[in-house]
Amino acid sequence: MAQSQTKLINRRAMLLSSAAVISVAGLRLTDSAATPVLAPSPINAPLRPSPGAVVSLEAAERMTALPCFEGKSLPLWTFDATSVCPIIRIKRGQELAVAIKNGLPRADEHITLHWHGLRIPNTQDGVAYMTQAPIMPGETGRYAFTPPETGTFFFHTHCNSVDHFGRGLVGALIVEGDEAQASDADLVLMMKDWRLDAGKAFLPFTTDEGAAKAGSAGTVRAINGVTNPVYAVPASGNIRVRLLNVDPVRISEIGVEGTDAAIIAVDGNGCAPIELGTWRLGPAGRLDILMRAPKSGQVAELVDYFSAEPVVLAQLVGDGPEVRDDAFRPTPLLTMPFKVADRRAAEHLDFTFSATATGSAIAAAAVGGEALLIGKLCLSKRTFWAINKQPWSSVDHSDLGPPLASLKLGRSYIFELKNVTPNAHPIHIHGHTFEIIKSNLRDLPSVRADTILLLPKERIEVALVADNPGRWMFHCHILEHQETGMMGYVTVT
Repeated sequence: MAQSQTKLINRRAMLLSSAAVISVAGLRLTDSAATPVLAPSPINAPLRPSPGAVVSLEAAERMTALPCFEGKSLPLWTFDATSVCPIIRIKRGQELAVAIKNGLPRADEHITLHWHGLRIPNTQDGVAYMTQAPIMPGETGRYAFTPPETGTFFFHTHCNSVDHFGRGLVGALIVEGDEAQASDADLVLMMKDWRLDAGKAFLPFTTDEGAAKAGSAGTVRAINGVTNPVYAVPASGNIRVRLLNVDPVRISEIGVEGTDAAIIAVDGNGCAPIELGTWRLGPAGRLDILMRAPKSGQVAELVDYFSAEPVVLAQLVGDGPEVRDDAFRPTPLLTMPFKVADRRAAEHLDFTFSATATGSAIAAAAVGGEALLIGKLCLSKRTFWAINKQPWSSVDHSDLGPPLASLKLGRSYIFELKNVTPNAHPIHIHGHTFEIIKSNLRDLPSVRADTILLLPKERIEVALVADNPGRWMFHCHILEHQETGMMGYVTVT
């Protein structure tokens, strides 16, 4: 798995002459706590609202030429006029207030904002009809909450998600304040593919074949809108890499070559440091990785091994004088005040993730080319997937149907998540986090997560405390699966 350091060093001349080199030296200036712009990345300096300020966003269509588009401008849908996939950074204990205007060009395209991974009040969760009225074109919606934990999260719309993600309507939210020992640089890397044809125009974001199988994959891979970006980082420093998989489809096997690295958080939740060999990361999953930067002029690589040939996602070049000379010993993040499930008294519930007869038939026939009928609807008119043999019953969130389970406030539960399909499913729960117990196929560490990647034929037991009242979505985060039936909700009362 390891790649020779000689080969990495020989790339340096090419890397440092590339337009994709992004300097992050000086992230921890002694005279300033501000994070500098990571130019020329299309993700610009993060938004840092002061206490009491309101972050103003507008979902709108904007012609944008990302570096990975090779000079072509495309009609992206973005939250901000100056950046793609904006980053909001706040401090622990700080309220976040957001005003979001719906400026999308379609007359019937309503939106809401879901704050993925945050255990916030149900009224702020951002699911149309379930937790709030949809924000119609020309209207402005408002959110205000104080995240109870630190971590790496993201936000996105929660209706017609395949189209919205495909056009770029996603952003990151970082809640700071969990480092017992400050890192020397902090990189937010958002992994997202783009579905483009040979002429760099959008392909259909969904297909029948993709929806009924593993999803309609992107054709252009990118991190922060750049294919294989190169970051200059403080030489021999401790670099915190916040990797967010915001792709609708992509499953990756994440590793690092050329340096020591450890996982310090999963889905934003701090954990005892785990030496990073590789980690299977599905859509909507996040990893916080602490790595020792290479010496000046040398290179480390963030790699995806989940393909016939490893794919280099991003490269880190050591820059400037060495800032550390000690051995690499990753420091755990500060512990957040989660309630721990009482597993002895927990009620056991089973959730089986399956294909419908229609979905199985389409997957078997491998029929492609016809786009699903999403348009103004939160879901297609076809159901290919189900949870507990119950496909999501509505073509719109306004018809909720019965819950998958009714949980009692304050009680502990153990969910057994069963995947009886030949495809993987990243299963996400709103408003809560899971404590991973065990898998029938893998040795999984006991970490806390809000999105669990279920491999084909895998069964995973997880525990949670139902400590957040409301109606909470529970679904696959391969978005074509979500929008063709693999979605439901649980109630906590």
